[in-house]
Amino acid sequence: MAKSSLPRLVVFGDPKKGHVAEAIKEFTDFAQGKAEIIESYRIENCTAEILKKCDFAIVFGGDGSIISAARNLSQSGVPVIGVNLGKLGFLAEFSVGELKEFFPRLTKGTAPIEKRMMLGCRVFSMANKSREKFCSAAINDVFITAGPPFRTIELKMSVDGQPIAGCVSDGLVISTPTGSTAYNLSAGGPILSPKMEAMVITPICPHSLSFRPIVINADSRVEVVGVRVNEGTTVSIDGQVSCRLSIDDVVRVERESSDFLIVNNPLRTRWDTLATKLNWAEKPKYKIV
Repeated sequence: MAKSSLPRLVVFGDPKKGHVAEAIKEFTDFAQGKAEIIESYRIENCTAEILKKCDFAIVFGGDGSIISAARNLSQSGVPVIGVNLGKLGFLAEFSVGELKEFFPRLTKGTAPIEKRMMLGCRVFSMANKSREKFCSAAINDVFITAGPPFRTIELKMSVDGQPIAGCVSDGLVISTPTGSTAYNLSAGGPILSPKMEAMVITPICPHSLSFRPIVINADSRVEVVGVRVNEGTTVSIDGQVSCRLSIDDVVRVERESSDFLIVNNPLRTRWDTLATKLNWAEKPKYKIV
């Protein structure tokens, strides 16, 4: 974007959710004359031709909306600005007021843009590895859940072709650094800096006292095979896209060739969000007698 030109923006959000329609109108009214705006409420309605003309994509909603948009936008290389109208807001870093305050940096071309790694998930049968049953990119995580009738399942894992463990559990989470504060955190996995290049493998309620999460190189190839699964055992991408798994299906997870770009809010840090939203590292509350 030339510094003298107006930033070209595409705006996404579901107007049926919460205050999204009002927030979009407030912002577009503010941006009149300051930016060239292409309105497209739904990401599905936006074509590759439109994205080629855009400097930034502004997504109004919660983290789920950002994640869904980012999977679609990653191939285009358009940086995402998340406006939080949901709850936590790890990816949706801006409020409408903060975006207005930040807006001159978009005009000047000085917005802080960060690359975040993604994962690619492919599912195929062990008997026919050339035929994919499922394929998707993941922003946060790829996870396998036991599903109905909710008996524990048994999975075998390998990293770069080397067997590492069998796991009897309720499932497994393979997370990006961005997703380390999502399902991975709830399952007891570590918090990673979003700038890291790594994957986290975290079991979900393992039937073992010694199976703990591990962090591996970002360029590793992880393969998971279902040894014993349920009728409803599923592999899920960011909790939004899913595929049923059968015995001897292979779930292959490796780094996606493209990254997604996100604009950081300079008014807050990742650690601020952890502290304010999740009370991370909060001091003990001592009772004064």
